[in-house]
Amino acid sequence: MAEAADIQGTSPSPARRWLRRTITVAFGAPLLAGLLHGPVAAAPATAEDAGGSRTVDVSLDTLAPSTPVEGDTVTITGTVTNRGKKTVTDATVNLRVGPRMTSRSEIDQVTGRTGFRNDSDPAPLDGAPTVKIPRLGAGLSSDFSLSVPVSELGLDEEGVYQLGVSLTGQTSDRQYDRVLGIERTFLPYQPEAAEKKTQLAYLWPLISSAHVSAQTATDDQQTPVFQDDDLADELRPGGRLDQLVSLGKDLPVTWVVDPDLLASVDAMANGYRVKDGDRDVPGRNQALAERWLDSLEKAVQGHKVVALPFADPDLASLAHRGKDVPGSLGHLQSATSLAGMTVETVLHVQASTDFAWPVDGAVDPAIAAVATSAGADKVIARSDSVRDDLPYTATAARPLGNGSTTAVVSDALLSTAFEGDMVRAENSTLAVQEFLAQSLAVTLEQPEDQRSIVVAPQRMPTAAQAQAMATALEGLSGRRWTQPSDLLAAAAAKPDPDASTTVPSSSRYPKKLRDRELPVQAFRDMKTTRDELDDFKVILTQPERVVTPFGNAIDREMSTSWRGEARAAAIYRNGVLDYLQTLTKGVQLVDKSDLTLSGRSATIPVTVQNKLLQDVDHLVLRLTSANKNRLELDGDGYQELPVKVGGGHSQSVKFTASANVNGQVPMTAQLYTQDGTPYGQPMNFTVKVSEITPTVMLVIAGGVLLLVLAGVRMYSQRKRVAARNAEAEAAEAAENAEDEAASEPGPDGSGEQEAHGDEPGQPSDPTPDTGPESNDPSGPGEKVDR
Repeated sequence: MAEAADIQGTSPSPARRWLRRTITVAFGAPLLAGLLHGPVAAAPATAEDAGGSRTVDVSLDTLAPSTPVEGDTVTITGTVTNRGKKTVTDATVNLRVGPRMTSRSEIDQVTGRTGFRNDSDPAPLDGAPTVKIPRLGAGLSSDFSLSVPVSELGLDEEGVYQLGVSLTGQTSDRQYDRVLGIERTFLPYQPEAAEKKTQLAYLWPLISSAHVSAQTATDDQQTPVFQDDDLADELRPGGRLDQLVSLGKDLPVTWVVDPDLLASVDAMANGYRVKDGDRDVPGRNQALAERWLDSLEKAVQGHKVVALPFADPDLASLAHRGKDVPGSLGHLQSATSLAGMTVETVLHVQASTDFAWPVDGAVDPAIAAVATSAGADKVIARSDSVRDDLPYTATAARPLGNGSTTAVVSDALLSTAFEGDMVRAENSTLAVQEFLAQSLAVTLEQPEDQRSIVVAPQRMPTAAQAQAMATALEGLSGRRWTQPSDLLAAAAAKPDPDASTTVPSSSRYPKKLRDRELPVQAFRDMKTTRDELDDFKVILTQPERVVTPFGNAIDREMSTSWRGEARAAAIYRNGVLDYLQTLTKGVQLVDKSDLTLSGRSATIPVTVQNKLLQDVDHLVLRLTSANKNRLELDGDGYQELPVKVGGGHSQSVKFTASANVNGQVPMTAQLYTQDGTPYGQPMNFTVKVSEITPTVMLVIAGGVLLLVLAGVRMYSQRKRVAARNAEAEAAEAAENAEDEAASEPGPDGSGEQEAHGDEPGQPSDPTPDTGPESNDPSGPGEKVDR
């Protein structure tokens, strides 16, 4: 070092040479002795000891108050755990304060350190209390607590100070005191309110994944059917969404809401069903949804509410993968128009729909163009995407590109402060202290200028992350260096003229984000569903019962929540399309067997079946003959007839066919919408034509005439025979009447015997009775007894 201090080109003086030799002897002798006799004690490390200083894990579980002022006492609690294989002895837990951080980048560097560094970590605080741990076995832990008045911390002026807790001790292989573990955090110190406070707008997102299917019940209310009942887990006390509402109601935040979440919970509150295999069952968490909605409605009163497009569409995926698929951008427009109306209906507040929020605030020219295509003129970006080359943190708002769009650039360090695992108390405490330190550092960068910054955290924070976020905002409640703002005010703030207004190139878009985007096939699947829905709705008499649930489902297919969930996203899309096709197949042609047509003309019936619960109309049924020379329909090769079928009914449509030549004719029946678009699958069958010639017709007519004449002749003959029989019966009846009259006695007692001159008597005839003798003369041929 002495040689290095000499000016090059000059010879050292004798006195300087003597001093150099003296120093060499003084330091060289002990070193030589150490080499000859072996190490007695190792010198403290001047660089980071990668192994020894991490033998013991120091955990800082609490630090209170997080932003102390004069007169406070800072209390730190935590745990030390021996991660090594040897027992630690004679250990002491020390508090180390300093140095004062001079920039935000220095804070970031300290956060990344792990082991102890003698050249940057301060010495233990003089006079501060310590905790003695005589023995700490391998794998064992011990709790500690340190309390120090602020006046004894050596905080000379306002600023951010490094605060470390270390454990110094010995192990059996290295029996001398050394730092075996250290944990660092930060202590923001601003005893008096700053003259120019930083305006801070913190976004509080209420976003969830898609839970509602396209299916609805058949009742008049169209009760929605949920894919699962997982949303209830987020709504119940202690759940993620419950924590966001209960914590956010008392915080100065801007609520950023996905309208689909509101619509889903509102549907639960009004009665819902849940898929259970091949069926659906009634949902059981209606009261839970009602309670959450009531709490949210009260929480947002007096706060600004920003509504994202319905179902929070993935703008980056749409810009990079979907914009070339026809119709994809149209869904973004419908989702945006639906957003404000949904929020107002459910929460009874007016929401701003002027903001677009790409994933992680990453933008490029394509994303910026798509984000503003649906009416939004403000884009929530992030400072690790839109970067400023400035020694300070610029105001968030600035014009982007040609100036037609306002970029609200959120602070990357503050926005990502709580993305880790916040379940462990240590992680939460460190994240809170770093957030507070960074916010104070922003104010101290330019204390004479007031700036406006925005914090846009992760879209779906866990319950533990939300709690850590709330703790950090509560730490700013003293308003000594920040003052609350909202997103709308931040967007309207005066831009910094030196802030960057350039849209980052597409090559700078992060690869890790691009790899998680929705694939092109996803947007093609959406187009298929949309096209089939368009063809289906034109035949319905109540199209809104189908268009609304399926339109919302297609919006959900484009949701940002599907990132990293490619398989689940594909299952959801396929489920929506399959259910739509099930409905469209409810209107179909009934299969028909082959027909035989005898004669020159006949009627061919084709049946249309409607299994839907509503009437269908505006359909045309076309029957086509493959050979119009053999079989004509309405004088041509095909015939079209309108179709209207009631819900749950069938209709037989009859076509008039004319045969010309014998043979088989393939026939095709197809339904069409009124604009000529085929509907459903065609139905094919065959007609066998057996035509009858004029000669055959004459022969048949002659035979029929002969049969008629023969029948008339037989009828006449039978009639004559019947007449003769009737005459004979009448004559015989008259004769019998005369005979009966002759056998009766006269006035004088005589009787007349019946004579049968033409019928001789038979031996077996009985002897006729003889009356008294008469004095009258005998009649001719009469036999008289004497």
